[in-house]
Amino acid sequence: MACCGDVPTLETLAAVAMMHEHLPDLKIRVVNVVDLMKLQSQTEHPHGLSDMDFDELFTRDKPVIFAFHAYPWLIHRLTYRRTNHDNIHVRGYKEEGTITTPFDMTVLNDLDRFHLVMDTIDRLPQTGGKGIYLKQQLKDKLIEHRQYINKYGEDLPEIRNWKWDNSK
Repeated sequence: MACCGDVPTLETLAAVAMMHEHLPDLKIRVVNVVDLMKLQSQTEHPHGLSDMDFDELFTRDKPVIFAFHAYPWLIHRLTYRRTNHDNIHVRGYKEEGTITTPFDMTVLNDLDRFHLVMDTIDRLPQTGGKGIYLKQQLKDKLIEHRQYINKYGEDLPEIRNWKWDNSK
């Protein structure tokens, strides 16, 4: 999992917490990108990572779900020469939205915790039956979310009040 931006980072951490709870055997690495130019090669930008350092963080062959606060194409352009480029799946701004709740904006752009977990399950067949079951629960949660905001005009309490629990 990779992320850049405050809301994508929050949603990524919430997705990871969900996966730790429901898919505890899954090994997950989170890379929080603060300087986008690190994604480029050091030959392209002075802040860029060497190919070896990039591969250390993002692997050479594992799927990477990247939550980004802007247009996904930017991440693809910054990483197009990297070894694992074909496995980098970026979720970001798709020009979807209207006047709605903050969390619903992430849902409309497939950048929310539920979509991030579902993307991960889709790319990791080893999640098996547990993954299929969790994915259905998340689809149901998205329906519950939609019904709740339509009725109350705000995000679900479990979304509004979510906090990272680093005691685990």
